Amino acid sequence: MRLGCIGDDFTGSSDLANTLAKGGMRVVQYCGIPAHAAPADVDAGVVALKTRSIAPADAVAQSLAALEWLRAQGCEQIFFKYCSTFDSTPEGNIGPVIDALAAVLDAHRVIVCPAFPGAGRSIYQGHLFVMDRLLNESGMQNHPLTPMVDADIRRWLAPQTRHAVGHVAAVDVFAGPERIAQALAAQHAAGHRLIVVDAIRDADLMAIGAAARGLPLITGGSGVALGLPANFGCTPAPVAWQGQPGRAAIVSGSCSTATRAQVAHHAARHPAREIVAADVIEGRLDATEIADWLLAQEGLPLAYSSADPAEVARVQDRFGREAAATAIEKLFAEVARRLVAGGVTRLITAGGETSGAVVEGLGLTDLAIGPEIDPGVPALRARPDLVVALKSGNFGAEDFFEKADRMLKANP
Repeated sequence: MRLGCIGDDFTGSSDLANTLAKGGMRVVQYCGIPAHAAPADVDAGVVALKTRSIAPADAVAQSLAALEWLRAQGCEQIFFKYCSTFDSTPEGNIGPVIDALAAVLDAHRVIVCPAFPGAGRSIYQGHLFVMDRLLNESGMQNHPLTPMVDADIRRWLAPQTRHAVGHVAAVDVFAGPERIAQALAAQHAAGHRLIVVDAIRDADLMAIGAAARGLPLITGGSGVALGLPANFGCTPAPVAWQGQPGRAAIVSGSCSTATRAQVAHHAARHPAREIVAADVIEGRLDATEIADWLLAQEGLPLAYSSADPAEVARVQDRFGREAAATAIEKLFAEVARRLVAGGVTRLITAGGETSGAVVEGLGLTDLAIGPEIDPGVPALRARPDLVVALKSGNFGAEDFFEKADRMLKANP
């Protein structure tokens, strides 16, 4: 293994694995820290953790354990992957994890670049945009776990880290890899260890990747990984895939603007059932009822708890944020187990926390990376009889669920 990756959730990790696979690397996504060595032919290993919204100390401990395993596989470079909307709070977990990884790796020019132009995320003058909106005006300010109320990544990261935060501006990025490397060195000389790097085009990410050759630690969204495979002598190549026949189902727990639009689009065309969080928390609705309903439907049924931000806030105020999130995650984990036991062979999830709960509920370990469904979302083979799509809340076109099922069952 040459490139070792640590992802702070399961959907983001598959996004990263997809990017590296398209770049010609042989990639395996591991759900949690493996208990076994990686196969000798793996170029890049992505250890997917569920650390985005847990206590910072726990996120650090799990990330360091993942780092230890990756280094034991012989990795030459480490990539810490977080969401392209920089999902975090003033306490973490992005900053504390970067600090811990940088300390172990003795890394001093640490790139921080969540940009992903293909999905509408760009960084300009240190500010993160979602399409034509600043991050804090994009809907992410209403995120139930990590409300993003400041688009200045330098300012948002500062309270999370022990180190000074620097910046490489777009004018330097546009000038190419050598200029970026010089700017990183200048920022380091000025006392900055974590350095936010602007990027608004895929060409910028390719240049940043080239400038990152030899750095022990890189951090960012999956976009900045576009330029990494070439550093290891890899070239873009088609990703092998074999579709899966059988039954399909969708579960969605994301409350993002994109997912709610996808739910509305799908519900107008296919069987759909809303899950009311209060019913779950107070015991009026359980996983058996939801799974039985999904299994009884024809076509491509959907069960969702993707409420609007005002409803989410009411539930959190009434029951507590952690209790509400835990109840829904446990529900989806059990629903997934019952669906697969009932014969579902294609399972589509929406939302990072939901996807993590489903992966853990099914006990999935190694995921083989398939072709891209929409930017940032690949098809994944979990078992010989099960394929999945794990979609981050903010990703995907309006008809994503239909597109995902077509890809999951398609053959070359």
